[in-house]
Amino acid sequence: MSQKPEEALVAAAIEGDEDSLSALLEQHGVTIQRGLQIGARWKDLVDPDDVMQVTYLEAFLHVHKFKPQGEGSFLRWLRRIAENNLLDAIRELERDKCGLARSHRASDQDSYCALLDELSGTTTSPSSAAGRREVQQIVEEAIQKLPGEYARVLRLHELEGKPGPEIATIVGRSPGAVRMLLCRAKDRLRELLGTGTAYFSDTA
Repeated sequence: MSQKPEEALVAAAIEGDEDSLSALLEQHGVTIQRGLQIGARWKDLVDPDDVMQVTYLEAFLHVHKFKPQGEGSFLRWLRRIAENNLLDAIRELERDKCGLARSHRASDQDSYCALLDELSGTTTSPSSAAGRREVQQIVEEAIQKLPGEYARVLRLHELEGKPGPEIATIVGRSPGAVRMLLCRAKDRLRELLGTGTAYFSDTA
């Protein structure tokens, strides 16, 4: 059986063919990983394998939005995702953007309200417009739609209050990967809540 040309694989991947997308990721992943430039300061905290695993997950989530722009455009798109993941991981390690150095929440209705308020990014509190039980149901339903690794890291940190180092041990990932996964999970959850509720109508 002859191999499909890249153009055909890309077209099929955009239409939802996971085998075609997997073939593209296998074809380009090693090249992109080798090109990642991780400074000596971060080598013990950011694993290239983890960067690529998050990149592959993002590719599966967003390939339907990819618009081919000639030869090599898929490689450029995938490389950009990987480089952005790496940059985000380093920035978040520098400033602890996601608050992973500390544990801070218990698994109760208040934690769901706090998470919703954090994700809204507004000066008003979305959770104040609804009862805590309603907020818990809405946020929980959205979390259940997240990819497995996103949901697991989000629950461990936001709902169970576990600190980053402990989460990294539990999920078997580097600290940098935990930061990438948590922040991507929040991005995705914000999208889901924005399309599924009225809370983020002004910010989605």
